[in-house]
Amino acid sequence: MQITFDNSYATLPAQMFTRLDPTPVTTPHLIAINEALAETLCLRMGDDPGDPEIAQVFAGNTVPGGAAPLAQVYAGHQFGQWNPQLGDGRAILLGEVLGPDGMRRDIQLKGAGRTPYSRGGDGRAWLGPVLREYLVSEAMHAIGVPTTRALAAVTTGEPVYREEVMPGAVLTRVAQSHIRVGTFQYFAARQDIGALKALTDHVIARHYPDATGPEDLLNAVVARYAALIAQWMGLGFIHGVMNTDNVSIAGETIDYGPCAFMDIYHPDTVFSAIDQFGRYAYSNQPGIGGWNMAQFATSLIPLMLDQDKAIETFTTAVNTFPDHYRAAWLSVFGAKVGLSKPVEADRNLITDLLALMATDRADFTNTFANLDQPNARDQFINRDAFDEWEKRWRTREPDPALMAKSNPQVIPRNHQVEAVIAAGVAGDFEPFHALLSAVTDPYADLTEARKKYARAPSKDEMVTRTFCGT
Repeated sequence: MQITFDNSYATLPAQMFTRLDPTPVTTPHLIAINEALAETLCLRMGDDPGDPEIAQVFAGNTVPGGAAPLAQVYAGHQFGQWNPQLGDGRAILLGEVLGPDGMRRDIQLKGAGRTPYSRGGDGRAWLGPVLREYLVSEAMHAIGVPTTRALAAVTTGEPVYREEVMPGAVLTRVAQSHIRVGTFQYFAARQDIGALKALTDHVIARHYPDATGPEDLLNAVVARYAALIAQWMGLGFIHGVMNTDNVSIAGETIDYGPCAFMDIYHPDTVFSAIDQFGRYAYSNQPGIGGWNMAQFATSLIPLMLDQDKAIETFTTAVNTFPDHYRAAWLSVFGAKVGLSKPVEADRNLITDLLALMATDRADFTNTFANLDQPNARDQFINRDAFDEWEKRWRTREPDPALMAKSNPQVIPRNHQVEAVIAAGVAGDFEPFHALLSAVTDPYADLTEARKKYARAPSKDEMVTRTFCGT
């Protein structure tokens, strides 16, 4: 297997990372490899993607030539509480590759063993979170949401000890970069201006080449992050752990832990078992997004010569987040109801539908996927109220073709993901591959074989709590 690395993060100041190799495992076996993504990365795997040597690479047993393995350091606000040092506690960045599209991407092994930032953890991942992240990240990509990607998943042949003994696994994750708001916070908190400047210059060159300095960078990240959260909202997606160390500077969805898609719509929905007070509930995500951007802005202040002026201009930049978000939200939800050019008055139309969905406990995905179908009213208890709403909506002449490409028919529903994990733990990965095939073709018509993946869970199947797996 050949990977042509072109590593830039490894050339930054040494205090930004610790160089170390992954910790080998006993008997790795390949669960899945994303051949389309491998082609995008120009990875050459030979004629047999099932070659045992490939599993050795993606388990961390064999470090490819040209790699520069390292664990990144960062800090972050976790549920609003400052933690001055975090970092890659179970992930090793192998290096970066340049694709034929000119895009630079990281290749990282998640679950690759202890690092100096493991904070007493074992540095491993168990199979469940690996399968969940593979499914959800690839589904998000297929839907069109900026996200990290899954390149491969392997079992390790070793147990992982959590509440009970679980099979170990390693996920190979691909991202535009793994640089976070928390990376900036780490160096700002230490007043390490040299490292902070080097990091800023690196991010501008890598992700925002049109930016001329920290203020431009801030404005660009604010706009991109607002648009990302609007896309989450349009899917009923709840990240679950929007800590600043989980906010990608590249504007990608990163760190799929206790994430989930809503079945029954309600704005206060929370799935994460560690989010006891609903800080990261569905409806709170936009507000937390703005808060996270304020922390990013604060971390850039030390770079500015006139810091009083910088506080003023950076505050103005952060305060544009709600406007960016509102515009993006209207565009996203406008498309979902078939309006290519929604106007401000359409906001009430959309929020009235959402209010009716919440009252009647309608399924989020299926309501939008079937909105222009004769059975649309079947999602509602108060069908007369829906009929009245529909009359208002029809006057806007919605475009069915736009709706068809804006509303996925299939998402990785929580109960289906849990069933896949249970099968995988028992050694059966056929359900995983079947669900992966369905969620990576989210807009296709519902054939008989696909209908089961669009079905909302029964009361007994509903999953109300999800876990991060660390």
